[in-house]
Amino acid sequence: KSCKQTDPHPESQWAANSHVNFDLPAGPSLECPPMGLETLKIDDFQLHASSTKRYGLGAHRGRLNIQAGIYDDDLYAGAWCAGRDDPLQWFEVDARRLTKFTGVITQGRSSLWSSDWVTSYKVMVSNDSHSWVTLQNGSDDMAPVVARYIRVNPLSWFNNGNLCMRVEILGCPMPDPNNYYHRRNEVITSDDLDFRHHSYKEMRQMMKVVNEMCPNVTRIYNIGKSHNGLKLYAIEISDNPGEHEVGEPEFRYTAGSHGNEVLGRELLLLLMQFMCLEYLSGNQRIRHLVEETRIHLLPSVNPDGYEKAFEAGSELSGWSLGRWSTDGIDIHHNFPDLNSILWEAEAKKWIPRKMFNHQVPIPEWYQSSNASVAMETRALIAWMEKMPFVLGSNLQGGELVVTFPYDKTRSPGVSREQTPTPDDHVFRWLAFSYASTHRLMTDANRRVCHMEDFAKEDGTINGASWHTAAGSMNDFSYLHTNCFELSMYVGCDKFPHENELPEEWENNRESLLVFMEQVHRGIKGVVRDLQGRPIANATISVEGISHDIRTAADGDYWRLLNPGEYRVSARAVGYSLVSKKCEVGYEMGATRCDFTLGRTNLSRIKEIMEKFNKQPIRVSMRPPQAHRSSARCLGT
Repeated sequence: KSCKQTDPHPESQWAANSHVNFDLPAGPSLECPPMGLETLKIDDFQLHASSTKRYGLGAHRGRLNIQAGIYDDDLYAGAWCAGRDDPLQWFEVDARRLTKFTGVITQGRSSLWSSDWVTSYKVMVSNDSHSWVTLQNGSDDMAPVVARYIRVNPLSWFNNGNLCMRVEILGCPMPDPNNYYHRRNEVITSDDLDFRHHSYKEMRQMMKVVNEMCPNVTRIYNIGKSHNGLKLYAIEISDNPGEHEVGEPEFRYTAGSHGNEVLGRELLLLLMQFMCLEYLSGNQRIRHLVEETRIHLLPSVNPDGYEKAFEAGSELSGWSLGRWSTDGIDIHHNFPDLNSILWEAEAKKWIPRKMFNHQVPIPEWYQSSNASVAMETRALIAWMEKMPFVLGSNLQGGELVVTFPYDKTRSPGVSREQTPTPDDHVFRWLAFSYASTHRLMTDANRRVCHMEDFAKEDGTINGASWHTAAGSMNDFSYLHTNCFELSMYVGCDKFPHENELPEEWENNRESLLVFMEQVHRGIKGVVRDLQGRPIANATISVEGISHDIRTAADGDYWRLLNPGEYRVSARAVGYSLVSKKCEVGYEMGATRCDFTLGRTNLSRIKEIMEKFNKQPIRVSMRPPQAHRSSARCLGT
């Protein structure tokens, strides 16, 4: 392929002028995967350069798809940039072992302010970093070669720009049983799963295979269609698929709202395979999850975007190709902004007289046909309203962090600000339960993906304190439904090469299971009347937490809470309020806290009158005229 080939798609919101160069020979050598500059398998000490403009533009920043901050600061700029703009500069990778190098991929600089990219270069290799052999000098092809070191030597670059680039190297490590460094860093999985990227048809087939293997505990259904008409398939995992069981909480994982963030999609396909196989093998942990929880996995919210990224491939899809829906909408931030509605009501002291602190209604303008709402978003909203979800997560990519609501700052015009929900302590625990069991998220020694050191925050962050965003799926879920929703950014590389999938599965497997188990933390119960009939839509309030939830159609409810003692109240229209103390322990398993509500006197009178088709008797509180006259006399 031509080394001057450019990517016609902007690879980043901040770098619309980024270009991609791709040197690759035809034939079997294409099987060699990326060495790991993007995935951080290649560490900073393996990257060297002839010179550097400043620290933030050092060799350690010359990684494919690395992102810069908005202001291109001194520490985290978006490329390696040479200290001098001349053809004597080079970027070097030390593989630390003999490697068959088969290709080089380069990108321009990620920057909102600069347009810098290399237009041609030569490639050199060495076994000792002193004697170098030139493999390619501006020609179209690069021949595979075995060496330890590889250099990219830019020959020309964009006019009036700086000499800057980001790089990935394709190569296969040569067999070396004595190479202790390589073996101690290798992560191996024992799970026999289908570790590859799946097209839309292959995804559907994989879900069908899982369903056929475990027909008694799985069900495939769809929640709607994408803009291009692709069905949004979900799989349910439960001991009674297709049925909501009273007292059993419902959980969901979704992935792929940004179609190019592919890792989450594959993790959910691996998760459904794993749970089916482990259930069949008698794994008690998995059997308990399946028998006590109704689990829903929706692996591809934006299949249209995924198909675009999949067609380009894991190394050439860049940072944004396929991110948006076909009609150009960011699905994850396409929900109605209910935060502003709630906060305005709080400021006007409308709560609870005119408005509730929960289940905030969707404004009429959003539901009109003229609103810019993706088909995929409308399908998600209908699904979220139909199912009594208790806990959920959307899997994202490009970072290693868990974010929790609110995602929008309360102060207008402020881009970053801690904006906690009334359930902030619960959300922080839920976020930490995933991050702390991930292999890398809380590792203080790991390299940052791009520019934020989230490991210092235990791998979690309040969404609004990272970057404010109105109309997120997380905020909408919390304010419009009973479901607590978080975002899991499961890997630095949005679209890892499929040879990375086994390690990424090992990184996330325990976290995926632990987070699902958190749906059983807190209190649960059923609200009934004196005759034992369930009361739907009853309100459950916890003293000291200004966010209530509602009972489901069968009168059952689940309220996520941290360990402690709580004063809990249940109320419903026409019924008297009932309060009781409910204690949440540290052991897993929600505390049972049922309520029985009696009718109010007024509602009982109305019910009796309606039963006998009688109009309510109007009782006048004004005394007859004669009595009023005598009252005046007595008062004189």
